[in-house]
Amino acid sequence: MFSFVFQNDDFMLIDKHPGISVHKDENETSLLLEIAKVTGDKQLYLIHRLDKMTSGLLLLGRHQEAASLLSSLFAQKKVEKYYLALSSKKPNKKQGAIIGDMSKSRRSMWKLLSSRENPAITQFFSMSAGQGSRLFLCKPLTGKTHQIRVALKSLGSAVLGDDIYGGDKADRGYLHAYSLRFIYKEKEFNFIVPPTIGTQWPQPKDAWLRPFDMSWPVLSKKKKNDQ
Repeated sequence: MFSFVFQNDDFMLIDKHPGISVHKDENETSLLLEIAKVTGDKQLYLIHRLDKMTSGLLLLGRHQEAASLLSSLFAQKKVEKYYLALSSKKPNKKQGAIIGDMSKSRRSMWKLLSSRENPAITQFFSMSAGQGSRLFLCKPLTGKTHQIRVALKSLGSAVLGDDIYGGDKADRGYLHAYSLRFIYKEKEFNFIVPPTIGTQWPQPKDAWLRPFDMSWPVLSKKKKNDQ
């Protein structure tokens, strides 16, 4: 279900395995309860969420004060998040930004709109992963439901194994919460956890091993509105 990455008195990070819900689904045990059984915590607080198919870094508060502080960092967009995604389909552009409002579509799907009233914003780089596949490094600047999955779908590169958005069949959904960076109580924390589950993950470029040190373009308010 998970692997431990980091723990202190205030919070912990786990590497959530793919196919595990952060909430208690029908006939499934609660992820937080399973973690608490191992750590002995009386209560753990979910700071943010990952889709069921998505693996990777998940931040949990160990008491209410820490949870409140960490949640406020996410709300204020003071947490840098980076994801890896693999697609078997070539994108219509290889790097840049995907910006647009999102709205509910059929079933549990969302769709990207051309309007920009309250847009989802995702920056990305990509590299060839061989045999026509493409590996993406994504930096979401907002936190919308299914944001990266919808963004890559809009490029013509649905995530491999994402059956909701038309990805080709695979042994898992190839989306992974790869890295987090934030300042908590005046101390900087950064974490990088490469994906370990899935037979088709390629090795990313060396520069991607420290995504927060890469030269990501700064998007001004004017540019966000103009794109």
